Amino acid sequence: MSIVLVTGGAGYIGSHVCKALASSGHRPVACDDLSRGREDHVRWGPFEQGDIADADWLASVFARHRPDAIMHLAAYAEVGSSVTDPSPCYAANVSGTLAVIEAARHNGNCPIVFSSTCAVYGDAPALPVTEASPTAPVSPYGTTKLIGEQVLRHYDTAYGLPSVVLRYFNAAGADPDGEIGERHATTSLAIPKAIRAALGLGPVFKLFGTDYATADGTAMRDYVHVADIADAHLRALGHLLAGRGSLTLNLGSGRSTTVLELLEVVEAVTGRPVPVEPHPRRSGDAAALYANIDRAADVLGWTPGKSDLRSIVASAAAWIEKSPG
Repeated sequence: MSIVLVTGGAGYIGSHVCKALASSGHRPVACDDLSRGREDHVRWGPFEQGDIADADWLASVFARHRPDAIMHLAAYAEVGSSVTDPSPCYAANVSGTLAVIEAARHNGNCPIVFSSTCAVYGDAPALPVTEASPTAPVSPYGTTKLIGEQVLRHYDTAYGLPSVVLRYFNAAGADPDGEIGERHATTSLAIPKAIRAALGLGPVFKLFGTDYATADGTAMRDYVHVADIADAHLRALGHLLAGRGSLTLNLGSGRSTTVLELLEVVEAVTGRPVPVEPHPRRSGDAAALYANIDRAADVLGWTPGKSDLRSIVASAAAWIEKSPG
């Protein structure tokens, strides 16, 4: 059994990662300030409430639990608001991430699995994107995540601190067992917003941009089930604990979906229309992004087995109907 600190462990993806760790015999320690996470989603190990940017607090957490690895998911992840108000994004994703990396370095080069994002690619010149595609983020969120990646590379070179960087595409869906899911009074994620609009549990779906150079004029994305992301974390942990060295990997479904195609699936699953309100393009959004995931399959043996779009939407809808608030 390995002890794993999971920053952001009370959040949407972090809680799924904690469940997957516990189910595989590890001991997750969820670290969260509860600014976005939910304490009732911490069910599979100890909980430490605090700010990752607080070096003294981090040192005390390390002293109490003596972790074998860190999964760093705590982040400011709002693309749109990172453009209009970048300060909290830089504070969490640069200052906070550096504090976590420093704590890892000073505690025996504790290996790190780092939650990054497809937003580091920006408007990719060629699709699907591979890990070798140019990185040119168009939002402060993507920029701050790329800075975190660069810090990890430098710390590996200078200090021998190993890491696996996981570039998530669009995390979606909910726990197949129905225990946890995305649960916020407001959400920036397209799938729960569309489902809630269809079920009459939220406002109309705001469609940002209908003039992109895609098949139907709406933005194109790659949706990957949160349970598949959690499985990739387990595999990345095994890779690091086996001493196999640092990696950067895409995590997606390998398929592209436009927003209008997504809304069609939501309507088919819920049996209800999604009320839509067109809006201009949102600053910081790329036109199209989807992943080449061959490297994750080759190196980790990972495949996104739950990431067909209908299964993703069905799991999210079941969770929302169970926990509408």
